[in-house]
Amino acid sequence: MRRWRILALLLVALAVALVALWIGRPRPSLVTAGLEVPPPGRWRTLPVERRSGSGGGSAEERARMLSLPYAAGTQRARDGAQTGVVALDVAKAAPGINLEVSGHGPEAVLRSLDGALLGRWKMPFERAFPEQSPNVETAFFRRAALLPEGRLIALYQTGGLVELDRSSAILRRCPGSFYNDFFVAADGTLWTLAKEARPGSEGREVLEDFAVALAPGDCREVQRLSLPAALAASPFAAVLEPRGEAGDVYHSNTIEVFDGRLASASPLFAAGHLLVSLREIDTLAILDPSDGEVLWAQRGPWRRQHQPTPQADGTLLVFDNRGFQGASRLLTVDPASGDLPWQWGGDPPRAFFSREAGSVQRLTNGNLLVTESERGRAFELDENGQVVWEFQTPHRAGRDGSLVATLMEVVRYPAALWEAK
Repeated sequence: MRRWRILALLLVALAVALVALWIGRPRPSLVTAGLEVPPPGRWRTLPVERRSGSGGGSAEERARMLSLPYAAGTQRARDGAQTGVVALDVAKAAPGINLEVSGHGPEAVLRSLDGALLGRWKMPFERAFPEQSPNVETAFFRRAALLPEGRLIALYQTGGLVELDRSSAILRRCPGSFYNDFFVAADGTLWTLAKEARPGSEGREVLEDFAVALAPGDCREVQRLSLPAALAASPFAAVLEPRGEAGDVYHSNTIEVFDGRLASASPLFAAGHLLVSLREIDTLAILDPSDGEVLWAQRGPWRRQHQPTPQADGTLLVFDNRGFQGASRLLTVDPASGDLPWQWGGDPPRAFFSREAGSVQRLTNGNLLVTESERGRAFELDENGQVVWEFQTPHRAGRDGSLVATLMEVVRYPAALWEAK
């Protein structure tokens, strides 16, 4: 009897060990060569057909399955943490109002500098596009922009664009497989980013990224420019290698259209030129959409960057997500020389870090408005690198509300844009 008891105990111990090995086994990553393996929980679990690109459907539908998603939240919320505006130096902060979007829901919130609520727009994807199937990324706005008369344009990742009036009534809908960013040009043309799945190696698929122009006032597509094809045909083709062999190998995440005001600083900034960021190949590029010519491109030394934007001194301001000892920094790059004239990072480096997303905006007084997305934080830096305004999102994400909602972006606008009716 005792031998049988010992044998039973040994079998239980063996079962426990096997379970532990199963739990601790290496997890399959996204089938995209060259991508860093993200920490557990950061990306949602993907079905086999999404990881391999073996699913059916149109090129746009397969692109939705293969694109790298942004998470609604990644950081554990701390009990009792202060939220809202936690710091404000009225004398040093740039005037204006702040528009915020986050992973908590399909909503944009407008606040004064001291945090008072001014306006709110909310539109569930299912109501805006009832003919489409929602997914985890259409559950919130990825980007939003404030327009005159209190109108708002918002982007549902992979799902489309919607324009709302001051009371959140729908003015226009632009269905489409759009991603990450959009920009309203001076003539009203709405530029955004799209992806299509293309055959790759070993039966897998590669996503091709496009800059897409939608006509002013409606959603007619008037231009579609392949970003990798333009780069491949340019003197800057070397930025494409090395790249992943399958999946979301470019991941364009920013598009801006120059209005010509800074053309005297650099001819690259001439009216109508496009500035784009391709995260997975650490590349920034400026194109002339009239003929698809790439005028300038550079790969790194930034890593997984977001939100490049032109400056009056002829440089580009960049949110560099992972190029500062593995943490984030802000920097400027001179397209003429490739040098980095200025940079700012956390001390210690991890004091400022957003692995994904993030943005930076030059304000009217020269200060910088920074969104440290994954920590749900936005702050304003003066010329001495001092924080003169700081905001911690009150919104939460996750099934049990235990995560800080990813603060996708905070943008400052002139107060007159909201006050004028």
